[in-house]
Amino acid sequence: MADRLSDDDIKSVLADLDGWSMTEGRSAITRKFEFGNFNEAFGFMTRVALKAESMNHHPEWFNVYKTVDVTLSTHDADGLTGLDMKLAAFMNKAAG
Repeated sequence: MADRLSDDDIKSVLADLDGWSMTEGRSAITRKFEFGNFNEAFGFMTRVALKAESMNHHPEWFNVYKTVDVTLSTHDADGLTGLDMKLAAFMNKAAG
């Protein structure tokens, strides 16, 4: 199990993760990704799904047409860990 990050660690890492913010009411981060069309959104989700599976760390997400809403948290740590931050950084790169 990954270790839960301290509040100071979370603030420090979030400063370098464009577009991500704390989720209200829980230890999680969230971001809305918007693409040009459904195909681009689904391609993004496919790239992220392959990475998430290789990490054994899976996002909570919701897709409608060209928008993908993502929430990241490590459930067995009951909060944010380095895995969430690593996956968030990958998602930023995958989104372009």
